[in-house]
Amino acid sequence: MTEEDVQFDLSQKRVDIKIGLDIASMTLKKQVDQIILISGDSDFVPAAKLARREGIDFLLDPMWNPIKPHLFEHIDGLASKIKRPGSL
Repeated sequence: MTEEDVQFDLSQKRVDIKIGLDIASMTLKKQVDQIILISGDSDFVPAAKLARREGIDFLLDPMWNPIKPHLFEHIDGLASKIKRPGSL
């Protein structure tokens, strides 16, 4: 067996949907009272809406990246807690 015989598939498949399902599951089972999502992907709008409708405090940390207004309207708070890249 050589290096050429092995391939590493680095693609992410259905990660957003899996995280969204985890958010929905934890929310509906009343396992959490706050969720902090480290992402800025607007694919999470349905999960954020569900969590907030169920009384969960939904916070977003997009790691200094811009987010779409549609996502912003469905969260309870927005903050990036790590040092901004390139700042001293």
